[in-house]
Amino acid sequence: MTADVAVLGVGMHPWGKWGRSFVEYGTAAARAALADAGLQWRDIGSIVGADTVRGGYPGHVAGATFAKALGWQGARVASVYAACASGAQAVAAARAQILAGLADVVLVVGADAAPKGFFRPAGGDRPDDPDWLRFRLLGATNPTYFGLYARRRMAVFGDTPEDFALVKVKNAALGALNPYARYRKRVTPEEVAASQLVADPLRLLDICATSDGGAALVLSSLEFARRHGVARPVRIRAVSTVTPRYPNTVLDLPDIATDSAAAVEPSPEPFRASIARAAYEEAGIGPEELSLAEVYDLSTALELQWYEDLGLCAEGEAAKLLREGSTAPGGRIPVNASGGLASFGEAVPAQAIAQVCELTWQLREAAGDRQVAHARVGITANQGLFGHGSSVIAVR
Repeated sequence: MTADVAVLGVGMHPWGKWGRSFVEYGTAAARAALADAGLQWRDIGSIVGADTVRGGYPGHVAGATFAKALGWQGARVASVYAACASGAQAVAAARAQILAGLADVVLVVGADAAPKGFFRPAGGDRPDDPDWLRFRLLGATNPTYFGLYARRRMAVFGDTPEDFALVKVKNAALGALNPYARYRKRVTPEEVAASQLVADPLRLLDICATSDGGAALVLSSLEFARRHGVARPVRIRAVSTVTPRYPNTVLDLPDIATDSAAAVEPSPEPFRASIARAAYEEAGIGPEELSLAEVYDLSTALELQWYEDLGLCAEGEAAKLLREGSTAPGGRIPVNASGGLASFGEAVPAQAIAQVCELTWQLREAAGDRQVAHARVGITANQGLFGHGSSVIAVR
């Protein structure tokens, strides 16, 4: 276990397709987080930016880009890139600085301006890049992978397209209550079933979109929070950033093959489950103590997989948990009270930060109509390309 750090402020720029620079979205989110914390930019000792590769050169040094946009003031700076786990890596870097005594208060920012359609590698030949290879050799776009994973759940556990549709129905109803969500319209199972088939068995409404958006956090030491007059802040208790174990016997993005288990026994624990376990161990809690979870629902089927990987139910029982209403508002463990990526879409460097924003609002009991009753412990989970695990546990 490590010491907690305080979440003093959270801020977001609404998700959508705005046609502007990622810097504008991130700066707006940063200013909102600073205002929420009751601080000025000059009070910040360090800034950590989550990078976007689509922003060109400025995107690769996002910390300095946002520092310049806010106004040079001499703060420490760091930039991180871990694809969809970039935001959690930025939180981990900020927390490490605080616990090491390098800064009392750190601003974490992530933002993106995403292309239309599914994500694809940038141009040029990169035969040593597994993400480039899966596109060029197999034509395996992200929706292709999502469809294969859904088919695996159907074959192994008996999940159905109707189960997948219920995930979208749940998340759309919650997204309709979230002012930062891109999609704020409820849908029915029939509307999901009638939407265009994209990657069998998944339909358009089963798959998250790509979006523009931004999110930011102001983190501090507990001592700084007390000096600032915040006696009982939301606290980050754990950040998991683990990698997979060899051999990997289940296909996982971006790899296009699995490892042989002839010489080495596979780990009894799959990669995603190891992400959550590391977070639970660091926080000193178990899944039974959770009040809510924000998970990485790139597709409806992948949300179901996270139920099992977070230990919310036994393997193969995710669809049953969903049908019982346990992951819906008022259920035993609400999942994606924000509306999830189903309602937001992907703004890659921002999404893991946005998950922590939602936990913070919920733990403050400031989430409005989507408030989870008596929320005290929350977990986030997502996964970045190339073996970046990502999970944050927040408590109050």
